[in-house]
Amino acid sequence: MTIEVRVPALPESVADATLINWHKKPGDWVNKNENLVDLETDKVILEVPSPNSGILSQIIKEDGALVFSNDVLAILDTEASSGASGPSPAENKVEAVVAPASSAIAEKTTEHPASSAAQSLEAHLSPAVRRLIVEKNIDPAQIKGSGKHGRLTKNDVIEYLSDEPVIEQRHAPARHIEPEKPTAPIEVKTVVATGIRPEQRVPMTRLRAKIAERLLQAQQNAAMLTTFNEVNMHNVMELRNQYKGRFEDKHKIKLGFMSFFVKASIEALKKFPAVNASIDGNDIIYHGYYDIGIAVSTPRGLIVPVLRDADQLDFAGIEKSIADYGKKAKEGNISVDDLTGGTFTITNGGIFGSMLSTPILNPPQCAILGMHAIKERPVVENGEIVIRPIMYLALSYDHRLVDGREAVQFLATIKECLESPAHLLLNI
Repeated sequence: MTIEVRVPALPESVADATLINWHKKPGDWVNKNENLVDLETDKVILEVPSPNSGILSQIIKEDGALVFSNDVLAILDTEASSGASGPSPAENKVEAVVAPASSAIAEKTTEHPASSAAQSLEAHLSPAVRRLIVEKNIDPAQIKGSGKHGRLTKNDVIEYLSDEPVIEQRHAPARHIEPEKPTAPIEVKTVVATGIRPEQRVPMTRLRAKIAERLLQAQQNAAMLTTFNEVNMHNVMELRNQYKGRFEDKHKIKLGFMSFFVKASIEALKKFPAVNASIDGNDIIYHGYYDIGIAVSTPRGLIVPVLRDADQLDFAGIEKSIADYGKKAKEGNISVDDLTGGTFTITNGGIFGSMLSTPILNPPQCAILGMHAIKERPVVENGEIVIRPIMYLALSYDHRLVDGREAVQFLATIKECLESPAHLLLNI
């Protein structure tokens, strides 16, 4: 029986997807729930698992194709799965060829392998294995298969080939070394290398194109302005160093700096609700909840997962949520729901060594906080010069909605909360 592999239902905010990578080729065996293909949307990569076990008989949509919900991607032949439990006549024929192969190796003549046996075996090879055997001119009967019922896999062929060069080098090692002695090839290589000016044109990924679109939209549609301040991290670092061991033992998660900044931002947002608002046409929407976006850099690009109702999370809850999002982003398992919404965003360029920056708004939000690297600097305290760990803070905001006075006082509130962490712990 054959079944169709279809595109799963896409999220409401996603209209289509791009097929970026098939993990199987026609003729390959596929296990149930094994990932067949990756689909890239504007926000995440979706995996399409196999609905059943069987042989992938046909691929309908090739790499790079634009697909929509319920589109047919491939055809799966499930009859092979029912015959896998009891060997079919064809499989018995393969086993009959493979079984005596081990004894034939001792007396084989590599010049002319048995063509009929090879053809019988090749008929049951996957396209990838068959292509490799043809390219390397190998007799498949000489290789012991490690797959189901003795089926040859690509790794079997590669392991077999890895042993061959050793034998060939023993026969004629000098013949390959002598031609490399002349100096002429070195001169040619130098001349060619100096003239190389490589260029490569590649299409944008869906995520990169979406990032470009939203960043350009933010700059064109908002009256964006940035205000700066600096914060003395001494008290936060002292508090963290004092309790991080007990914190990790109790909550099974490390105490980082981000939880302090999330808590400080929420206190400032409560004090200045306009910074937690957004513009919709000619209306202002004041959000009575605090969904904090945390910018995360991934190999595919920048994503912003959202901490829902962050004001209801304690320090441990914030750190666990951030760690969970980081793991999902690294493994590519983050969902569209994780990236949807948000009323305020925090980005930390300091992890890459940034000293100062002007972060770009994440529409439709009207403000974003930028953290930076912590550096020891001389500061004056009580008339004395002391060394303190200092971080520069940047707040970019939409001047259409947030006045300069509010933005400056908002950032000063964050500074006050961080320099006196008791504000966060005692809620004062």
